[in-house]
Amino acid sequence: MAFFSGNKQADDQDETAKNTFIFQMYPKNVLVTGANGQLGSELKRAVVGHNDILNFIFTDVAELDITNLQAVDEFVKNNKIRYIINSAAYTAVDKAEDDIDLCYKINRDAVRNLGIAATNNQSKVIHVSTDYVFDGTGSRPYVETDPVCPKSVYGKSKQEGEAVLLETCPDSIVIRTAWLYSIYGNNFVKTMIKLGQERDALNVVADQTGTPTNAADLAKAIVRILDYTEANSHFEAGIYHYSNEGVTTWYDFTVAIHQAAGITTCKVSSITTDQYPTRASRPQYSVLDKSKIKDTFGITIPEWEDSLKVCVAELLK
Repeated sequence: MAFFSGNKQADDQDETAKNTFIFQMYPKNVLVTGANGQLGSELKRAVVGHNDILNFIFTDVAELDITNLQAVDEFVKNNKIRYIINSAAYTAVDKAEDDIDLCYKINRDAVRNLGIAATNNQSKVIHVSTDYVFDGTGSRPYVETDPVCPKSVYGKSKQEGEAVLLETCPDSIVIRTAWLYSIYGNNFVKTMIKLGQERDALNVVADQTGTPTNAADLAKAIVRILDYTEANSHFEAGIYHYSNEGVTTWYDFTVAIHQAAGITTCKVSSITTDQYPTRASRPQYSVLDKSKIKDTFGITIPEWEDSLKVCVAELLK
């Protein structure tokens, strides 16, 4: 099949035909990295009984070391991977300030490896990033084109991961998310429930504003992106923002967690960031504008309070 004629209009049509041909003929295997983390675990649930079109291959470090370029390239090639969903990350924000080499190895260098392997094997990448790429000095929801200016080692490593991915594999999707939690792994929701059950009082920062994200909702959004891509034979590469809807603070988030969990014996008091110093700097304001991802893929995003209640109900089971 020829895809070049010398006539621009005809060549544009042939390019579309070429892309459609590749989508139709290329195996529909999906590699998911970080499969044992919060998002990876939720992706496992999200694809159960979904459809028979895509075949998901879930890996964590035991199955695939993404910091090893040769291993990644061979895995993608041998398994004929069509999509790579990278949910693997170094997320210990404070520890990263001292564990710099490992943080960058996972959040930047491994992402470069995935980008190179994807380009070598005509694969597409969906990579999950963070609101920490912003400095948090804004006063309106951040859009994808706003300048990035991370203030922590973690944020810088994630921002550089975005950059090297889009450099090595421009045909990629980067999804920035925020305040992620789920029924899996260690997260703020689980910690606040545990402390609320053990203590009479808690002090929580009230001057950092953002939006919690139930990892189950993000997993469904990613699957929706794959469905959209398959249905339209077109991959809408670029940077997108995703969190649940609404705005809150860590203090109000904690109060809502305790209400959802039926915790009434623990008094939650508000404090300022200055009263609770941490090793790494956090964005004071990191609300994300989700218009682009909603408009592009037709995604409906739940309110954060509703998604929190769903998660807490599952945890209490």
